[in-house]
Amino acid sequence: MTASVVSAEPISRAGNATHGAIELRQVSKSYGDVLAVDQLDLMVQPGEFVTLLGPSGSGKTTTMMMVAGFEEHTAGSVLIDGRPVDTLPPRERNLGVVFQNYALFPHMSALENVEFALRMRKVPRAERRQRAADALDRVGLGKMGDRKPRQLSGGQQQRVALARALVFNPAALLLDEPMAALDKRLREQMQEEIKTLQKSLGISVLFVTHDQDEAMAMSDRIVVMRDGKIVQAGPPSDVYNHPLTDWVASFLGDTNLIPCTIVERNGEEAVVDLGGLGLARVRDRGASGENYAVSIRPEHLKFSTRAAEGNGCTATLVSSTNLGATVRHRLTAGGHELQLRELSSDAGDSLLPEEGLWVSWDADKAQLLVLES
Repeated sequence: MTASVVSAEPISRAGNATHGAIELRQVSKSYGDVLAVDQLDLMVQPGEFVTLLGPSGSGKTTTMMMVAGFEEHTAGSVLIDGRPVDTLPPRERNLGVVFQNYALFPHMSALENVEFALRMRKVPRAERRQRAADALDRVGLGKMGDRKPRQLSGGQQQRVALARALVFNPAALLLDEPMAALDKRLREQMQEEIKTLQKSLGISVLFVTHDQDEAMAMSDRIVVMRDGKIVQAGPPSDVYNHPLTDWVASFLGDTNLIPCTIVERNGEEAVVDLGGLGLARVRDRGASGENYAVSIRPEHLKFSTRAAEGNGCTATLVSSTNLGATVRHRLTAGGHELQLRELSSDAGDSLLPEEGLWVSWDADKAQLLVLES
């Protein structure tokens, strides 16, 4: 399977406000009795960076492969720039694709790999050679065009794959966990470079990952998937700070989940009874279910002096662990175990185990959510 999809002549983005739009309408995919994707509705706006985030088996890669045309959907419709592409083969969908293993041809140089997409489209030799060279320049590899993939580092191979996916000016770019094989430092560097390149080109991106930090760093919008369905979607900070269920809250990082009873709610804010922690005001996005909890991220809890008003409770410090940039405190309060995380520079030296403390949190940093498990 090649790392980029080749199709019709490139379409100029200038003056075309819909170029790069991807839409899935009630798309499903079954493998025998297994429903991998279940009636999915998804829209990627022109120039938007959308990430499909979820654990293995959530349906995110299957969804991308149906957009690319490598998987045939069982039901529903896929549209690119408002045009149904359900019957079109991958090469006619005008999408650039970069896979996890990059899929570079080992016998070709970097320049020849990039040029391949244009050669398949019968672009004249001189033109395709110049365009391939320009694409390599764009990703910072202009002087390495004669090197074979084995002579390139993992990050350089990824840039070649990106150049090949972009050289024919695709409507959108599909990225399937392209940084999974890179070490942490290089992965963070490539995240920044890909995001910068995407913004400079104004190209739409549909990105697949199971890495929460990667999704938070790169996305305009995160689409969280589980069991073939979208369970929540929105800007990274919104999904992180205001998860709708305990599963989303836990999947996107550490959180304090405190079971509660709703006293009153208006769809924006709720008053809840946290049992041993008393009453509190929290954000409310209107999620409905049988059982509820409040999610408070460890970094949103803080040590403070006792206040007459506001959310807070007495807590006992169990332990503190220095993690370098941050310090993680484990606490007990009202029969609950809590985590509080603060910057090392802000951590107090006088905190002692078994010492009674007052911890507080802002109402807009605590989210009412549904308990699913």
